[in-house]
Amino acid sequence: MIPYGKQEINQQDLDAVLDVLTSDFLTQGPKVPAFEKTVADYVGAKHGIAANSATSALHIACLALGVGPGDAVWTTPITFVASANCALYCGAAVDFVDVDSVTNNMSAVALKEKLMRTKSNGQLIPKVVIPVHLTGLPCDMAAIHELSLEYGFKIIEDASHAIGGRYLSKAVGACEYSDITVFSFHPVKIITTAEGGLASTNSPDLAEKMELYRSHGVTRNSSLMEGEADGAWYYEQVALGYNYRMTELQAALGLSQMTRLDQFVAARHKLAERYLELLEGLPIKLPCYSNDSYSGLHLFVIRLELTKINKTRKEVFDQLRQNGVGVNVHYIPVHTQPYYKEMGFKNGDFPIAEEYYSEAISLPMFHLMTYEQQDQVVAVLKEVLG
Repeated sequence: MIPYGKQEINQQDLDAVLDVLTSDFLTQGPKVPAFEKTVADYVGAKHGIAANSATSALHIACLALGVGPGDAVWTTPITFVASANCALYCGAAVDFVDVDSVTNNMSAVALKEKLMRTKSNGQLIPKVVIPVHLTGLPCDMAAIHELSLEYGFKIIEDASHAIGGRYLSKAVGACEYSDITVFSFHPVKIITTAEGGLASTNSPDLAEKMELYRSHGVTRNSSLMEGEADGAWYYEQVALGYNYRMTELQAALGLSQMTRLDQFVAARHKLAERYLELLEGLPIKLPCYSNDSYSGLHLFVIRLELTKINKTRKEVFDQLRQNGVGVNVHYIPVHTQPYYKEMGFKNGDFPIAEEYYSEAISLPMFHLMTYEQQDQVVAVLKEVLG
């Protein structure tokens, strides 16, 4: 079975992790700060705050921006549930903005219309908007940022798919058009720390808050403490935090993988270019790419033109898997999940997102994929589509 995504672990990675296993620190040592600095320097941000998952990073990002009961957070329905759940963890309300029919990312036009409608109705303007760079393709961040200045909301970029990508002249994660950017290092992502995430920001205040929330709300920083320290052992809990720390093992693996990040993304782009050539003329919609950005290319999603195919999406999906092609679907619209339906969301609320979902299939995309494997994927797809 050709998987839709796969990590690469080489001897350099193994040696890096083994060095930590035989060191004095398995957690809270020097590797995590080194990894944070490496990623922050790479993306051009002033601060990096590593966490045990991107979900945790999204949560502490919301907390740092003051999200709580009585607030609203808006995101896209086409994402993994964590992009919305992070607001619920804070006691806030969640709503969604429909996607653009071409990029499948949050539509800046739909966002503007929803903001105007919400304000005119006297309803709650979001405290935070979370655009998601689906498949690694950056959203129209300049337009979303302009709306944030007009309507007063903060922005968290969910860049779980997008490390190594660029938007206009800056790396994704530079926070040129956002307050915080969050990356994921899950094994099927572009680089991996096994599990793990990181938030980048240019704000020292937000960085300090995220560091607190990541580690129980506990500090030894005298400037944050209420009283004088009793001694070198002394700490104070100044906020309600969580144990979201990244381990030294994860950070060491991440540091090693970062040395090959550009290589990984370049290989994905060669595969994507080849897909675009090999799939031309089939009854499918191919992904679009923008001259303004450079995708991280975590995923390669096609959309079936079902009116031209005498099969359902499920039939195509099942037949591809039965023939050794490990396709997947990204994502089921969050508002159609049973948990969110209990909040009042229903099918039909975000029709462009739902149409996308009904047609989408993620083809295998990983930097170690060979051209022979890619040829096999294309041959099976052509046969299945008839």
